[in-house]
This record gives sequence, C-alpha cells and structure tokens, in this order.
Amino acid sequence: MSTRDHPTTAAPYGTSVEPSRNVTSNRNTDPSRTDSVTRSSTGASVVAEGLVKRFGDFTAVDGVSFEVATGTVLGLLGPNGAGKTTTVNMLTTLLLPDAGSARIAGHDVVADRAAVRRSIMLTGQFAALDEALTGRENLILFGRLMGLHKKQARLRADELLEAFNLTDAAARRVGKFSGGMRRRIDIACGLVVRPEVVFLDEPTTGLDPRSRQDVWNIVTSLRDLGITTLLTTQYLEEADLLSDNIVVIDKGKVIAEGTADELKERVSGTFCEVLPSYPDDIGRIQQLLADLAPADQIRVNPAGTSLTIPATRGTNTLVEIVRRLDAENIALTDVGLRRPSLDDVFLKLTESPADAAAEPTRDPR
Repeated sequence: MSTRDHPTTAAPYGTSVEPSRNVTSNRNTDPSRTDSVTRSSTGASVVAEGLVKRFGDFTAVDGVSFEVATGTVLGLLGPNGAGKTTTVNMLTTLLLPDAGSARIAGHDVVADRAAVRRSIMLTGQFAALDEALTGRENLILFGRLMGLHKKQARLRADELLEAFNLTDAAARRVGKFSGGMRRRIDIACGLVVRPEVVFLDEPTTGLDPRSRQDVWNIVTSLRDLGITTLLTTQYLEEADLLSDNIVVIDKGKVIAEGTADELKERVSGTFCEVLPSYPDDIGRIQQLLADLAPADQIRVNPAGTSLTIPATRGTNTLVEIVRRLDAENIALTDVGLRRPSLDDVFLKLTESPADAAAEPTRDPR
C-alpha cells in the first residue's frame, strides 16, 4: 500500500538520485557524514510523542516517542510483532493513534492528514505498480496523478529512468521486471514529486545482493539530497550501514536509541578475542589475564576453544594480552580486537529475562 495513491498538488519536482554509487562503509564512522548530519539537525522532520495504538485488549504500540532530524536516516528495528509497522502506519496516516501525537514535516498526522500525505512517500514490501504498463508509463501515470502536466510528467519520467539505470527497460512491461528492477521503479514513482520524508518498510526483503546494493545506494542518495528517511528492516547489517540513528522497539515500547556505535558500546563495548592453538591452554590464559577484568566478564565460548575479555584500555589491553601470553610461550592461532555486531546488540536488547538466565556464559560474538 502506498500513500502515492492520493492525488496531490504538484510540488517542485527537480529531484535526482545517484543509485549507481556504492555504499561500502558505515556512515556513522564517516567524519564528513558527521558534519553533514550536524548541519541538517537544526530541525526534525518526524516527531512522535507518546504514540499509543490498541486493538481490543492488545496494546500494539505503548508510548512510542522519537524524532528524526531533517536529512537523516532513522533505522527502526524490532522483532516481529514489536509494533514497527503499526508505528509507521500511524505516522503515514493509515491508522489513527489512540493517544499521543505525531508531526510529519510540521503537519499533524490527525489534524492535517492531507498535508502529511502530500509530504511523504511510503514504499512497502510489495511494489505499488500497474504490471500491465511499461516502466515509463507507470512513471508518467504517477506524475499525472501528482498534478504534473503531461509534458512535465514525460520529462520527469525520462529523468528518473536515467537516474535509476532503467532506460533500457523503459518500454518493457513492469510485470516482466526482475525483483530489483521492480523495487527501483517503485521507489522512482515515489520521487516523481520530491517528498520531504520517505518511509521504506523493509524495502530489500527478498532481493538478491546486487539489488539490495542498488536500494542501499538509493537510500544514500536520498540522504545526500536532504530527504529524511525512516527505514524499517530485518537486515541489521542494512541498518548498521545506512542509519544515522537507530530506534529499537520491543513489545510496543522504545527500549533503546542511538547511533549503531553507541548501541554497540552500550551493550558490551570493544573486547579482545583470544584463540589459542591448543585449547588445553584456555585455563592458563584465564589465570594470566584474571586481573584485566572481573571474572564474570572473561568468557570462554561453549566449545572451550576461545576466550573473550573486555578491552577496557583498547589497543593497550590487546598489547598487554599478547605480551603476557608470549612470555609464557602460549601459541596463538588468532588474537585481536573485536566489536559487537548490531545483531549482538539486537539480541541482547530484546532477549527475555528467561533467555538471559538460561545463557549466563553467552559468547559476545
């Protein structure tokens, strides 16, 4: 379902994208990206305050609050049934909240629903396209529905086909498109008239790696254009790579918020992993490193083949470990600094108390 189905008055439509760019590094660790985010954070394009939604006796969303700074990407994460889609549906006017409020591009989602719909693009898991029409015809159709004159709609369609590397397929029926091409043309249709906020609900589900890369490049291009994006995804690597900020929802509540780096540090921080050549040395290694961290934080993996210890002093901890083990002639297959993945963060934040009690020696990898 897409809010693009609602005709609106045309807005400036000179939006271009660069989906051919390669996304290869975490944007949170890019210094130039940090400067850009700082400049764009003078206001928030999405503001949710205490959103509540009930279905009978079940509370799907229970007091969710967060903001998305203009021109940034927010990753909205949570297990199945956490309330992510219900939250997005309230923000995009598809559901009315039972309590709380939200503003999109300055417009109230209840009092000014039409203005909200004019300001956004919503792309769900399934493309909202007419499969009997060609790619170009779909773009022209959306342009006309969005209020563009016929000539404007044709020019804009050609611009987007070129930007999304679909010129060669422009005359082909969408029903013959591959999954990745369908996703690209679906997003392109939403950009016929430039939105202020883009909602992408699991946009890469079911796509092959190359098509996922294409969508990642599109998200990066949207951010470079100053368009605010709210991304829900089941691929934590995707959120880690693309998001300026992450909100984790579980059981209808926000349980964590921050950059990927902040969440990783909050859960377990950097640690050293020691893999001895001979597993029988694990006991000696524990004794030699006992004073570097509390005993309950020096963990041996379930197979008894490696050991992890918090790197409280970063590389200095690593150097000290190597020095001590070398002095005792303990052969190592591998030793190094490690950081938790976003998967580790997600599992730790959303695990139940029963899970935590059942796994006291959980390997942080």
